[in-house]
Amino acid sequence: MDQPRNRVFSGVQPTGNLHLGNYLGAIRHFVALQDTHECIYCVVDLHAITVWQDPKELAANTREVTAAYIAAGVDPKKHIIFNQSKVAAHAELAWILDCTARIGWLNRMTQFKEKAGKDREQASVGLYNYPVLMAADILAYRSTHVPVGEDQKQHLELARDVAKKFNNDYAEFGGQDFFPLPEPLILGAATRVMSLRDGTKKMSKSDPSDNSRITFNDSPEAIAQKIRKAQTDPDPLPETVEGLEGRAGADNLVGIYAALSGQTKDEVLAEFRGAQFSVFKPRLADLAVDKLSPMMAEMQRMLHNDQGYLDQVLADGAARARVIADPIVARVKELVGFI
Repeated sequence: MDQPRNRVFSGVQPTGNLHLGNYLGAIRHFVALQDTHECIYCVVDLHAITVWQDPKELAANTREVTAAYIAAGVDPKKHIIFNQSKVAAHAELAWILDCTARIGWLNRMTQFKEKAGKDREQASVGLYNYPVLMAADILAYRSTHVPVGEDQKQHLELARDVAKKFNNDYAEFGGQDFFPLPEPLILGAATRVMSLRDGTKKMSKSDPSDNSRITFNDSPEAIAQKIRKAQTDPDPLPETVEGLEGRAGADNLVGIYAALSGQTKDEVLAEFRGAQFSVFKPRLADLAVDKLSPMMAEMQRMLHNDQGYLDQVLADGAARARVIADPIVARVKELVGFI
């Protein structure tokens, strides 16, 4: 079985209310990687149900993520877009890898502790175990690269550990080096976008304040207003990135500007050093509206007028994904000894 060299796998959860953090931290990179990699982009609906989802909303949110991929510029003819639940290899491989992974590894996963909080005993088994499903997502395609944010690096390390152990466990049966060790791709500025109301917290759909995030449903006017109200401080912008230390709100806005403009933070500060936020925020608002509004409008058009197209993209993508994943999982079964 040939080993791919530049196969990317990544996904976004269909949990509703996509926001700027999803775009800058993930989706825009999906678009950029198309020219250099074989890309498989998933709507990870199996991951979504680690916490209860309204079935109708889950279906709508799955289409929303699909529309966002396409509106942002992912080409569903050249690359694969599909929803996870349509490819049985994900769940099937996850069980085999459950028997490879170790409880101690999962106990070290910090995101479970954060998401489960004090009610850990009431959390679903899926929420605890979803890093193994994430490993299966990646390894089912023998993916070589995974674009990740800083908060997902630990899960990718787990996927690498699982791959290593599987290869070692079945080495004498021909499994040595079967799974590649996927490499992280952490690309560009603003891979971790923070709340517009509190620069120390990640931008999140669960924040009670709608002004904390720019969503894919926002009008141009709403985008501009949220940026004008964003948390900053009374000091002007510094000359260097080092001057942003301890200024979380300022650092966040400079990072967002850098990501949207395709610049580094240093280049942004070279242009705006010494400027007050009364000057910088309107420029950022104009940039955000210019970059985001056409994409958001196209996404809403598809959701309201072209759901059949979105469903067909998912169905075609799933069929193409199965062509890749099914032989890989079949070989895993042979290595394990299933007959």
